Amino acid sequence: MAMDKKVRDLINDQINKEFFSAYLYLDIANFFAAKGFDGFAHWYEVQAREEQEHAMKFYAYLHDNDEKVKLGAIDAPATAFKTFKAAVDAAYKHEQYVTDLINKIYEAADKAKDYRTKNFLGWFIDEQGEEEKNARDLVDKLALFGEEKQALYMLDRELSRRAE
Repeated sequence: MAMDKKVRDLINDQINKEFFSAYLYLDIANFFAAKGFDGFAHWYEVQAREEQEHAMKFYAYLHDNDEKVKLGAIDAPATAFKTFKAAVDAAYKHEQYVTDLINKIYEAADKAKDYRTKNFLGWFIDEQGEEEKNARDLVDKLALFGEEKQALYMLDRELSRRAE
């Protein structure tokens, strides 16, 4: 049975959004690397690779369901971070945005009675809970530490240990 057009189109769009997310996180990593905070940079580089994996899960899902994948252009992030807080706040806000996108696909699948897609999206719904928590934790830690150099150094070391 063919997938509902709206659900298929939203998933196609989500592939692009996930690749954009990777670009955004590489931009944030670049910001931190330029400041000499390699741990922060590493954390966001790992995040960028995760987003690429998410895009590929959607890509494979469409192919597995005999649907055509339509790749779109990936916009460059339109950001210029001035502070650590601005960078981590942008990441947290972006994760909230992605959660909303996933929820909209789920709502469309529910309306179309596309139970297979709803089941597939369950993993992403759980993942977004984790993604938002991780992003919020960094926001909270920076709020706690402020610009305290020793605390930022320690947090940078902690973030450098993030595994793939």
